[in-house]
Amino acid sequence: MNRLLRPERPSDVEAITSLTSAAFLNAPHTSHTEAFIVNALRRAGAMSVSLVAEQGGELVGHVATSLVLVSEGSPGWHGLGPISVLPALQGQGIGSALMHAALQALRDQGAAGCMLVGEPGYYRRFGFRNEPQLVYPDIPQAYFMVLPFTDTLPQGTVMFHEAFGATA
Repeated sequence: MNRLLRPERPSDVEAITSLTSAAFLNAPHTSHTEAFIVNALRRAGAMSVSLVAEQGGELVGHVATSLVLVSEGSPGWHGLGPISVLPALQGQGIGSALMHAALQALRDQGAAGCMLVGEPGYYRRFGFRNEPQLVYPDIPQAYFMVLPFTDTLPQGTVMFHEAFGATA
């Protein structure tokens, strides 16, 4: 089936909220706030990338990125997440396609790199790795990963946008 990856449109908001909630409904290690985070990032104008996957006229996936702060001040770093795919379609390459497209969009914007909190077994295939000089508080180091786009790697404590604390 043909799949289209494209930037989100205002008319996609409700479908993105629904598919994000569905994608994380039975996921381990979740507080079920992912849809709230996406909406809070959007309201704050903080998404640097927001892409959807459309299949058969239906939205089946979404990925967002936003700027992160590194305590030592390195600019141009983005956090990836949430990334969502409808449960019935997970494992079919939609998430991978969204990931590659989001990373390329960040490179095209001149980003220094991307960081995320996630399952190492999944994200290492995209080049993400653990870097002990970067710390995301209260998360086991194994689940905080970075993908630099240059040879320069910052060090310090990382803070994602305040929208990641959204609970409604």
